[in-house]
Amino acid sequence: MIIASQKHKENIAEYLLYMWQIEDIIRANNLDIDRITASVIDRFQLTDAQRKEMVEWYESLIDMMRREGVEKTGHLQLNKNVIIQLTDLHLALLKDPRFPEYTAEFYKTLPYIVELRAKAGDTPVGEIETCFNALYGMLMLRLQGKEITPDTLDAVAQISKFLALLARDYNLDREDKLFKDEE
Repeated sequence: MIIASQKHKENIAEYLLYMWQIEDIIRANNLDIDRITASVIDRFQLTDAQRKEMVEWYESLIDMMRREGVEKTGHLQLNKNVIIQLTDLHLALLKDPRFPEYTAEFYKTLPYIVELRAKAGDTPVGEIETCFNALYGMLMLRLQGKEITPDTLDAVAQISKFLALLARDYNLDREDKLFKDEE
């Protein structure tokens, strides 16, 4: 909760990956707040007030997951909304000739996106979500101690570079500094 709030302010890409991990932690604990408290919350040095707030945060996420039907798979609407916002910004940046660096990074990343989408099968997702799926998949491989091929490392490095630009531009846009000379 504290980490999520900080990441949301500082780096929207890291925030989204963190929130996807939180969804998986909740699932791994069978949406059981007592198990989450024992395996996650109790690991932190918290005041009683902080502990209560963190328990309530997890409880609200569990409730949302149940109401939205994402107990087993999928993402919370609040996380889908981040993808939508990033996709909207992505499309605006591509259309605007003032952002050649962003456009160039996107076109360097596009072959990897196309390849990943081809491997994804019957559930097509957009370009931005495909990039996040790749980074999250890499995170999971690392956590499991699995070997990562040089080609995968190259793809993830390029995707990371691209998403870093998008995250930077997201922060600038949120501060009304990105498209400031449009009027």
